[in-house]
Order: sequence, then C-alpha cells, then structure tokens
Amino acid sequence: MTERTTIAFIGGGNMAISLAGGMLADTAPPQVIISEPKQEQRDRLAARFPAAELTGDNAAAAARADVVILAVKPQAMQSVAESLKPALDHHPLILSIAAGITAKRLDDWLGGEQAIVRAMPNTPALVGSGATGLFANARVDAKQRGAAEHIMRCVGLVQWFDDEDELDAVTALSGSGPAYVFLLMEALEEGGTALGLASNVARLLALQTVFGAAKLALESDALPATLRERVTSPGGTTQAALQVFEDGKLRELVAQAMQAAATRARELAEGRS
Repeated sequence: MTERTTIAFIGGGNMAISLAGGMLADTAPPQVIISEPKQEQRDRLAARFPAAELTGDNAAAAARADVVILAVKPQAMQSVAESLKPALDHHPLILSIAAGITAKRLDDWLGGEQAIVRAMPNTPALVGSGATGLFANARVDAKQRGAAEHIMRCVGLVQWFDDEDELDAVTALSGSGPAYVFLLMEALEEGGTALGLASNVARLLALQTVFGAAKLALESDALPATLRERVTSPGGTTQAALQVFEDGKLRELVAQAMQAAATRARELAEGRS
C-alpha cells in the first residue's frame, strides 16, 4: 500500500482500533478514516489517533476509500451495508471482519458486483497476536488481495482459504479457540487453589505456563506432540496427569466442541438465529 491509499473503517470498536493502530504505526501509513456514530467514542478515537480523520457519516467515508473495512456487529451488518450502496460506485475493496456473514450475503446487501474479502480474526488480534482466516470472492484482484493481507498482518498471522466454507472450521479452531484456552486457564487456577495455592499465585502460574508453552511451540521446529513427549517422563507426574486426560477422552471432547462451533457458524452464515 502507498501513502495515498485511503482506508475507511465503518465502526470504531476494539478490532478497528487494533487494525488502525497497526496501520498508522507503519513506516508508510495510509490515510485512515474512521466512521463511528457515537460522538464520545469519536472523541476518544481522535485523541488516540490524531493522524486519522473521524466522522459519523458512513457513506461519506466509504465514498472516498480504496478499502472499506466493515467493523460493525453482525446483527447490524445488513442495515449498515444497505446504507452504503450509493457510496460504492467506485468499487473499493470491501473487507468484512463480521463473523457469520458470507461474502454472497454481504454482496447482495451492498448492491452486487463488489470485491469482497471476508476475514475471520480472533480476539488476540487486540494485542497484535491474532490468527486470521481470509477468503476473497472472484472480484478481488491481486492488488486488493495484497492490501487485505497487509491490513490483517498488522494484528498477527494470516492464512488464506480458497473455499469459504473452510472459514467455519477456522471459526471453530482459532476464532473460538481463545475461549477454550481461557477455560483451561480457569481450570488450572482452580486446580492450583484446590491443592493449596493462593488464588493470585495459581492464576499467575497458570497464565505464565500457557504463555510459555505456546511460545515454546511457536519457536520450536518440533510438533506439539513431540514437545509433549519430551516433558513426559515414564512413570512421572506429567504422565500421571496426562493419563487422566486420556481416560476422560479429552481429545474427543475437544473435537465435539469444535464440531458444535462449526455447525453453529454454518447456521449463522445461513441466516438462522
């Protein structure tokens, strides 16, 4: 992207803040417009991003943009998208970060024939450590594809998918995945306190253990299974604990949970409440 690229955010929530912060910190930042209906939030955004332009007019922002990032809640997407139709005659790239809204449904709401990239980020993107799945419809050209990837790389890892249906699996794994890890953190903390540790100590050890294990896995060439085997001595404490997980069929339970998430993602994509 060049300095002349104009990116308009429709919605000024947490994900927009993260993406705008990443782009404006670039060595060659684009022109950023953030359209946010609430004056109080616009004031906060203006203070945080003095280089950005703030407005409450979605259509005016979209009409000037090379890339329009739809960062509104899924339940508000249809009304917001339909209101943008008159502003999209120049056919900018539309980048949607709303969960459960297919590219086809979004294109219909926007009036048709739009270049759309659908993104499925996760909440660690808020701290620059996200994982995002991307799908582009047939109208997205190579330059627009590169722009979408550049934007989402500002907040973490990016993976493209040729089949939009695969985003349901992405939702089940990385989209909902942070909640699974948070649940494990809760369980580790509760287990630690049950063994006599102070709750604040158990929490700190749980969080650092999860963080450290993830960092080790990311920085190692070994598979997670190999790393697990390396710290599991025969007849030792770790093996005793892991045997309880295996006896409780943890792997099957995780697979069932992910299937439930993927099924629900498909239902939402089909417009079922």
